[in-house]
Amino acid sequence: MPSSSSSLRRRGGRRGRNPPMPPPAAEEEEETRDWAELPLDAISAILHKLDHVDILMGPGQVCRSWRGAARDEPELWRRIDMLGHAELFNELNLHGMAQAAVRRSAGRCEAFWGEYAGDHDFLLYLGDQAPSLKSLRLISCYNFFDEGLTEAIVKFPLLEELELSLCSNVGESGVFGVVGNACPQLKRFRFSKDVFYDFEASGYDRDDEALGIASMRELRSLQLFGNCLTNKGLTAILDNCLHLESLDIRHCFNVNMDETLRAKCAKISTLRLPHDSTDDYDFQVQEPVWADSEPWSGDSMGYGSDYELDSEDYDDYCDPSRYLDGV
Repeated sequence: MPSSSSSLRRRGGRRGRNPPMPPPAAEEEEETRDWAELPLDAISAILHKLDHVDILMGPGQVCRSWRGAARDEPELWRRIDMLGHAELFNELNLHGMAQAAVRRSAGRCEAFWGEYAGDHDFLLYLGDQAPSLKSLRLISCYNFFDEGLTEAIVKFPLLEELELSLCSNVGESGVFGVVGNACPQLKRFRFSKDVFYDFEASGYDRDDEALGIASMRELRSLQLFGNCLTNKGLTAILDNCLHLESLDIRHCFNVNMDETLRAKCAKISTLRLPHDSTDDYDFQVQEPVWADSEPWSGDSMGYGSDYELDSEDYDDYCDPSRYLDGV
């Protein structure tokens, strides 16, 4: 019978063959990874997956290496998307952020999409800094007018897409005729509103915008949601924009789709008419405002400022340097 000491040695030997526990130092090293030491291409790959507003507010402020990657790589800012941040309108100077984003593109910006992020000064800045711009989408940008658009648009000869949705201060003075002449390659135009107004009693030329749009002869896609154009304006568009493949005139209640207009639209593959459903419309739709209805107050626009116009806080909020310096 084997001795007890021999038995203990065998048992001890079996215990010694068990796999060792990982040293705690390895776990601590994993937890304290220095993200600042990531190679530039890895940081760049991460930034390319993020929203541009988020880059300006977050990763671009992490440390020197991340800040450099966010600031010094023009390719990251070639197509700038600042949509989907309406909640920041009263909190940040989005116009200044837009200028900072365009500046980082180093003249290579080909697309700018902004919501509440485009005023008169920004449009002129974009015209100077983005000569190769092909796509410009501005949504709910109330702080520029026909004069600013007229001055800036002539600097975008390569423009192929233009959206001015819910931009309520543009569209008159023949500005769209200027757009058509300045941008001969324009293929997609979207000028959509959230409410239809009946201007019958005001003497307003309801077809002024449409006659300007008729000069955009290379259009493939056109959306004029809530526009006040009549059969005259739509006829001018159809007679001059012969390449149209998609036409959306929902809530354009001054248009009466008679047999003549329907025949002109026969070759358009995607056609949305004035009374078609608005379930898939991108924006909130309001009830039409007719000439004999009560005046509309505009309270439902849902925008405004938390600042007094003559206060120092408001001056600071509007100062582009708030987001231009060091961003």
